[in-house]
Amino acid sequence: MTSKRNTTILLTFVVFFWINACKVEYSFTGTTLDYNVTQSFSVANFFNDSGGGPANMGQLFTEELKDYFQRNTQLELIRNGGDLQLSGAITNYTISPQATVSNPNSNQPDRAGQMRITIGVEVDYVNLANEEENGKRTFSFFRDYDPRTTSLLQVETELVEVIFENIIQDVFTSTVANW
Repeated sequence: MTSKRNTTILLTFVVFFWINACKVEYSFTGTTLDYNVTQSFSVANFFNDSGGGPANMGQLFTEELKDYFQRNTQLELIRNGGDLQLSGAITNYTISPQATVSNPNSNQPDRAGQMRITIGVEVDYVNLANEEENGKRTFSFFRDYDPRTTSLLQVETELVEVIFENIIQDVFTSTVANW
């Protein structure tokens, strides 16, 4: 009888410790941050080194990146030396034709039916709590527009914002969400 009782007690302890060892963490934003260790972040100004695009593109990217991290983490934004540090530059801004449309007049050249704006941003990421996550990576995204119905001036601001939204989501998931 004592053997059966000892086995039952031992099994109870094993199950109890096993359940306590299992820990489920969930975040609505998908971050894997330990807010006891990582409490702040800083973003250095991103400069436009691409040679193209709107004049305020670097400032726009910097501010949108700060806003995204503030909305989706509990980290405090500080000017310099955050537990997480983001810096870099816009390294690519190109506009290129994607699809040609034949001109019925053989004396005139074919035209582009779709144009593509592509932006590349190089991001240097430093995590003071976990230096293994530090790194530099280039993120790129594009959007197309129809030059036959709209001019670049009409759509550039909107397309740059949409491209930045996608790049910033990629930066976020590859840094604090560790995807």
